[in-house]
Amino acid sequence: MKPTVKLGKKFERALALALRVHADDTRKGKRTPYVSHLLGVASLVLMDGGSEDEAVAALLHDTLEDHPEAVKPEMLRRRFGATVRDIVVSCTDTPAGFEGGAKPPWRERKEAYIAHIARASKGARRVALADKLYNARDLLADVRRDGPKTWARFNAGPADQVWYLRSVLERARHAGQTGVIVEELERVVADLAALVEKSSPKLSGATSPASRRSSRTRPTRRTNPPTRAGNATRRAAGRR
Repeated sequence: MKPTVKLGKKFERALALALRVHADDTRKGKRTPYVSHLLGVASLVLMDGGSEDEAVAALLHDTLEDHPEAVKPEMLRRRFGATVRDIVVSCTDTPAGFEGGAKPPWRERKEAYIAHIARASKGARRVALADKLYNARDLLADVRRDGPKTWARFNAGPADQVWYLRSVLERARHAGQTGVIVEELERVVADLAALVEKSSPKLSGATSPASRRSSRTRPTRRTNPPTRAGNATRRAAGRR
């Protein structure tokens, strides 16, 4: 039986770039190499029927957001084509032209991302939802194992995390997105919400965007210059 998609040199080049750019990165609060997340997202994209370009974009989906000093949109277009570039740009929640340093407040970035997801291409939504599914599964496992202390690693608490995942899912569904990833994300988010309600009833109630604007938490400010030597000290910052 032949595979639905044949992965070729473009995928190999994307994996090599991802390994180089994210070489010192880890998952938030863990020692797990960050590339594990990128491979997992690419796997979900392919499982959902995605193309090679979508799998390539999955490997590179965090490059512009987390390593703008090393990767630019035009570089992605030259090396991998306009489709890959457009998907990676679509999956990036920092503003256009972001060059590193402090990111905008978490809630502001997520609200803009949610508004954008309905206008994104089907391929971009597939990669975005694969990213959210991988993160939601990981988060659910951590909360089950470690309990409420899990949330201390993040810029947003349980209510906001559940709100964000549900909002992305709802916008994608409204835009017509279907498939294995959509169905699985719905189940995982429901399980996460139920676990949050059980373990932290005071924290689990949904909050509206307006009610949170006065209490946004800024991400950790990057103080090192965007050099390879300086990168190592800021790798452990997470990307959920």
